[in-house]
Amino acid sequence: MTLTVKVIAPDQTILDTVAEEVILPSATGQLGILTDHAPLISALETGVLRFRKDKAWAAIALTGGFAEVEENEVTVLVRSGELGSAINPDDARKKLEEAEQTLAGIKAEDKQGKIQAEQALRTARARLQATTSI
Repeated sequence: MTLTVKVIAPDQTILDTVAEEVILPSATGQLGILTDHAPLISALETGVLRFRKDKAWAAIALTGGFAEVEENEVTVLVRSGELGSAINPDDARKKLEEAEQTLAGIKAEDKQGKIQAEQALRTARARLQATTSI
């Protein structure tokens, strides 16, 4: 059996397919979903959603959201997402280095700047991880 997987951002449907397995970046750690999984709703962290279709793995870089699993349907609502196959690894590596440098340059008293820089770092790290296979 398979799962119907939909990943939806406010401006686009990133993925609408069937898969044998899904691994979500939940707020409490990696969460594996197989056919006939118990119903659940979970908060998602910025990270990488991986899914297996036709025995091949693919990835999507996500920036937080929620996932609902019910009756072999996985619906993921995210702020934004990007298919790993559409990300240039060299560009992703460069943006990760830039995000690390930006965070290192934030002054301790700039709390808002630090939060934004940490989020940019998590997003850049997820984008790079999504370019590699499982």
